Amino acid sequence: MTLWLTDVKIETGRKTDAGRTLYTITEFVSLEIVEGKIKSLQPAEVPLPANVQSQSMNGLLLMPGFREMHNHLDKTYLSLEWKSIRPAANLKERLRMEALELAELAQSGKQRALAMIDLLASQGATHIRTHVNIDPYIGLQNLISVREALEESKDKLSYEIVAFPQHGLLNTGVVDLMHEAMREGATHIGGLDPAGIDGKIETSLRTMMQLAEQYDADVDIHLHDEGHVGAYTISKLLEIVRSQGWEGRTVVSHAFALGSIPEVQQRTLIEELVQTETAIMSTVPLTRSIPPIDLLDHSGVKVHFGCDGFYDSWSSFGTGDLLEKSTKYSLVYRQAQEDQLARNLKFITGGITPLSVSGEQQWPKVGDEATFVFINATSSAEAVARTSKREAIFYKGKQTYGEVSRDAENSNHARPI
Repeated sequence: MTLWLTDVKIETGRKTDAGRTLYTITEFVSLEIVEGKIKSLQPAEVPLPANVQSQSMNGLLLMPGFREMHNHLDKTYLSLEWKSIRPAANLKERLRMEALELAELAQSGKQRALAMIDLLASQGATHIRTHVNIDPYIGLQNLISVREALEESKDKLSYEIVAFPQHGLLNTGVVDLMHEAMREGATHIGGLDPAGIDGKIETSLRTMMQLAEQYDADVDIHLHDEGHVGAYTISKLLEIVRSQGWEGRTVVSHAFALGSIPEVQQRTLIEELVQTETAIMSTVPLTRSIPPIDLLDHSGVKVHFGCDGFYDSWSSFGTGDLLEKSTKYSLVYRQAQEDQLARNLKFITGGITPLSVSGEQQWPKVGDEATFVFINATSSAEAVARTSKREAIFYKGKQTYGEVSRDAENSNHARPI
């Protein structure tokens, strides 16, 4: 099936003066979508071929689909009655409290996961990486529920599932459960605070990486440990990554340690991250030591944003809005100029931005997957600054959310110029 999207606004350049960006230049185009990809792209004033199906996007701005790179679909209370979190003195107490409700929550696992998927996808997420508890309390129940929910949603987004040893990888029986999880649909190996939870940094890291090697799986480890302990953990992890040949296949989530050590030490670790092509995921927290995202990015480290788990036993707050993450980051770190705001879109799109650093148009291109978000904004910069409304979402050429007028069979539709 062929579908033409007309009246599509795309970014094509920047107006500059004395090296400073004044505003973003946009143009209106028509996109031909065939089998989930962009087959052709033409100026809006060029008439469409005769007797084709078309849909006007009413001048909305085209942006890449968003990628939610850190969630916990199994933990949310969404779709259940409201309840706030209970106070906990520390991480271990929080884990104990979570364990007490796991069996009860497991009964509604698929229902709750579907509610979270719908919330994320309705706001532009076309990919979700979710961590799922693999623990001795409920075994693989959460994994099975989440896997079913994601499979049911595969017409609106792609996904990855991280087998996550929330209550410790070295806890009794957990390694065996991790093996089972990888055989039951998990795609990535996870880990958690080798010092703070497992209490044996090198043993925990090597166990995690051995699992990854056995299943030829990428790694995504939660690392909350701050200061020199967390920095040492990152350094040991990268040492194993190099020796095992896992370059480009590892993510350190949260990485609070990077924000709580001196800059000299930061730069040393960042150089190691670059050499091993290890990425960093941040939820842009306001109450913890955020990694130096700007320094990481400019040094060549891939950085992703994620919403994390929310409306659960860990947090009463959250909106599921990835664009809001880029807005918050820009606000807190005072990145308010046109090119800065536009650049900060990359943290929620897997690195894709419509314009290059030098302001040249680089997306969309013929052959790209037709997965995108239509936003009511004049530019990416405005969308990031104002967390602009998402009007329509497409995944592989099919509209999954939003209400935008559709033209019937249309033989010469073009936007008036």
